[in-house]
Amino acid sequence: MAPIAASREEFDEIPTVVGIFSAFGLVFTVSLFAWICCQRKSSKSNKTPPYKFVHVLKGVDIYPENLSSKKKFGADDKNEAKGKPAMPKSSLHLDLEKRDLNGNFPKTIPKIPSSSDLENFTPKLFPEREKDSVSPDSLKSTTSVSSEEKQDRLGTLFFSIEYNFEKKAFMVNIKEAHGLPAMDEQSMTSDPYIKMTILPEKKHKVKTRVLRKTLDPAFDETFTFYGIPYTQVQDLSLHFMILSFDRFSRDDIIGEVLFPLSGIELSEGRMLMNKEIIKKNVRKSSGRGELLISLCYQSTTNTLTVVVLKARHLPKADVSGLSDPYVKVNLYHAKKRISKKKTHVKKCTPNAVFNELFVFDIPCEGLEEISIEFLVLDSDRGSRNEVVGRLTLGASAEGTAGEHWKEICEYPRRQIAKWHALCDG
Repeated sequence: MAPIAASREEFDEIPTVVGIFSAFGLVFTVSLFAWICCQRKSSKSNKTPPYKFVHVLKGVDIYPENLSSKKKFGADDKNEAKGKPAMPKSSLHLDLEKRDLNGNFPKTIPKIPSSSDLENFTPKLFPEREKDSVSPDSLKSTTSVSSEEKQDRLGTLFFSIEYNFEKKAFMVNIKEAHGLPAMDEQSMTSDPYIKMTILPEKKHKVKTRVLRKTLDPAFDETFTFYGIPYTQVQDLSLHFMILSFDRFSRDDIIGEVLFPLSGIELSEGRMLMNKEIIKKNVRKSSGRGELLISLCYQSTTNTLTVVVLKARHLPKADVSGLSDPYVKVNLYHAKKRISKKKTHVKKCTPNAVFNELFVFDIPCEGLEEISIEFLVLDSDRGSRNEVVGRLTLGASAEGTAGEHWKEICEYPRRQIAKWHALCDG
């Protein structure tokens, strides 16, 4: 029995020994890990700070030598670094040691010179800097010229034209555009696309796809127009409108290109063209043309008869010098539109003859709170119709419009016609 008891005691002592050894091992592991961490921190403190931290510090123009110039921000920093002499690596540490905890240089109190120092002071001239000095007027002139040149440059359009005699088809390939201006101020890019119209008939209208976020779009799209005889190609003109797509508002117009085909020989094959993009031809004339209107107020039936007769001297709506006008007629009661009509479109004419009659029911007695608005618009399939001019007749109207309205109120059942000048839309 004695040997069995001794073996049991030895068996009971084994867990205690294992626990003691494991405790010593744990303490050794923790201490070793702490020593390694301390060594890493000390080694990091001796090294040069990382690039981003150095860049954030105010006034530091030195970059670590182990970083390439490609990682530096901006082209101006590269030019400045080339112009400045190379500084040793130790100067970086000296600059950082002079800073406080926030990375700023400590403020130094300037020394006030005494009267004796001022007497002994002699001004020094720097002839080299005088040669390089530039007057502020010349700086203004150079900056203004450069800004004007940047604004005037709208890019270049590259395209090709070709005529297929077998299919009797005229082919236009819109290749690309270079150097377009940025229409989006936030991203400094554009979403360009091109609308093309064959003038003067404006029957053929096409447009390219929208290319996102680029100032040098490469479209490479070919448009084929069938049924155009080769003898008529000389009388045509190609009108390219370059636009930038805007999801939330009307698309921005970058510019346009007008290319007459007169004198172009396509019998030899495809011809490559490049044209500078210019600003859209904005109407400079203040006159918007005139509109001949006839009005008649029927007091017995309480109706107003409106006849849109003619329009003349309408301004140019596009580079072809022609427009496709039509007239919208809106009836208002107490500044609220209650009825609307419109005429047919008259193709390619600045002097349109409509002769269309509309009858409006008046919801109240008399015309005191009634007004009628005429909008002359230019029809355009490819984009939103543009307002050419506007005319409003009513009790509060002035000039000939007010006189015309006063006459139909004083002389009911009489058809009275007058010419009226259109205002800006």
